[in-house]
Formats: sequence, C-alpha cells, structure tokens
Amino acid sequence: MEAQPFVIEHTMDAPADKVWEAITDKDEMKQWYFDLAEFKPEVGYKFEFTGGSEDKTYLHKCEVLEVERGAKLSHTWTYDGYSGYSIVSWLLTPYGKATRVKLIHTGLETFPKEKDFARESFSQGWNYIVGKSLPDFLEKAG
Repeated sequence: MEAQPFVIEHTMDAPADKVWEAITDKDEMKQWYFDLAEFKPEVGYKFEFTGGSEDKTYLHKCEVLEVERGAKLSHTWTYDGYSGYSIVSWLLTPYGKATRVKLIHTGLETFPKEKDFARESFSQGWNYIVGKSLPDFLEKAG
C-alpha cells in the first residue's frame, strides 16, 4: 500500500500576512502551537520542541527546508531517539480577506509502529491545531 500524506485544509478568518506571522513568530507560536526557544523562517534553520501525548512527551527535532514568505513553510519533523523522517508543509493561499491554510505531513509511515506515532494520533493533533487552536488564536489576535 502506498503511503498517503496527512492533509488538512482550513480557511482562517485572517489575511495571509497575519497567518504567516502566527506560524513563524516564536512568541505567537507558543500561544497556539508549541513553545519554541527560538525559530527563524530560514532554510537550514534547526529548531526543537517538546510535545506528545498525556502519557509521554517527545523531543521533536526539525530543520527548515523551504520558505516562500507569506505562502509556504516546510520543515522536517523527527523525534530524538526514534527512527523515522517526515516533512510538514504549511501552504497559505489568500482567499479574499481570509486565508486558506493547507497542512501536508508526509512520511508518517516511517515512524515506529506505536500508538503515539499512529496516523490517527497525528490526525487528532493536526485537526486540533489547524482546525481549532490556530483559528481561535487568530480570532483573538484579530
């Protein structure tokens, strides 16, 4: 069976430049996403953060791969001490005064066959982040 990327799309009630700031400014990110010590939307920039389930947290190690200011941010997504390599891409498309956000997470099948790395776990996390946490933050910041 061919590996399928996880994809979620959601229209945010905010202009693309506001959404871009939310996904690239570490101070804004910690309010809706993860608390990063540092982050720069620059190709080659390496960053890490801790996140996971109620049962266990994991050190995520990432590197920015692609940046198109206001339109696209892609970075690796790996876990310290675990096999697997994936890529997360945020694609922003202006849609009138709103922005269509498309998140694509490829490589999920490369992670260990454990509950926290299951596709359903990623689906729950990304649906919450893209479908609730980010739009709620943008509305509050709005």
